[in-house]
Amino acid sequence: MRQFTLFISLVFSVLSVSAQFATRKVSKKEAAYTDSLKQVNYDYIFPILGQKTYKAGFDIPYPIGAMVNYIWMDQGILINNMRLGLNDSDLINVDNLIQFGDNSNKSYAVNFRPDIWVFPFLNVYGLFGAGRSETSVNLTAPIEMTSVVEQGITTAGVGLMGAFGVGPVWVSLDGNWTWNKPELLDKAVRVGVFGVRVGHTFVFDNHPERNIAIWGGGMRVRMESNTVGQIKVGDAIPVEDMNAKGQELVDIYDALPPAEKLEPANILMNAIGERLLVADGEAIIKYGMDKQVLEDWNGVVGAQFQLNKRWMLRTEWGLIGDRKSALASLNYRFLL
Repeated sequence: MRQFTLFISLVFSVLSVSAQFATRKVSKKEAAYTDSLKQVNYDYIFPILGQKTYKAGFDIPYPIGAMVNYIWMDQGILINNMRLGLNDSDLINVDNLIQFGDNSNKSYAVNFRPDIWVFPFLNVYGLFGAGRSETSVNLTAPIEMTSVVEQGITTAGVGLMGAFGVGPVWVSLDGNWTWNKPELLDKAVRVGVFGVRVGHTFVFDNHPERNIAIWGGGMRVRMESNTVGQIKVGDAIPVEDMNAKGQELVDIYDALPPAEKLEPANILMNAIGERLLVADGEAIIKYGMDKQVLEDWNGVVGAQFQLNKRWMLRTEWGLIGDRKSALASLNYRFLL
């Protein structure tokens, strides 16, 4: 009966925060470093206004970056407007027939994030990656069943990040849009991620280019709701379970009043049950659905160690809310 499950995958395009935006050196011990910034002759194109920023005594990151991220995520999934079809038949709405319990998605991905600081306060970046997803769907009616489906995913997208300082803290606003293609879906799923973070950077007294930043904030994930795909019955349910699940569906159909047997959803249920009874693993189950994450927002905390203006290590954890996540990244920056 796993033919009634949905195989939802979401690559979580990472909301890459930055503690590297323009910062003012205010410690007396760093006065010499601040003075040296004002003497910098910055003749590179990016970031625009780079020379004026240095003249004002602000430090800015090198404009070009190459970051590698590893992301793990676990979150709940909501499913509505469920449609099914068998082989060449049209999709039929089965919301009145199928009921779901708690559904979840676990995924991990590695992505590459090239970026450029166009202005000292505005970063533009790309996201390109691949990973694996495990979706667990719990069916509570017409029969009880849990299906776990694994598949690979590729992703590509773009993002913008704005950053600025407010007194002793910095604030970053980040948004990205990615198109994620799971193996079992017909089309890529568009995912939008937005985040806000507030943090503070602690500069090493004897190494002004070295610092540790900590932050907290929130992240919102929204994905395109409509999804369409198809799968072979044999890929959704083991052969040894087909007969028992098929018999359950056929028995439910046989017990219906004559009028209800004529309803398209119930006719489809019986047809799928008959395919299972003969262990037809090659039968194609087509599906469509509207899906969303269980909770849009979750809280995050993170930290970054900047060795120098070229190398940074970063981690971030989603700990508050339904969505749990972990990120680890390595960033290399350079002048161009």
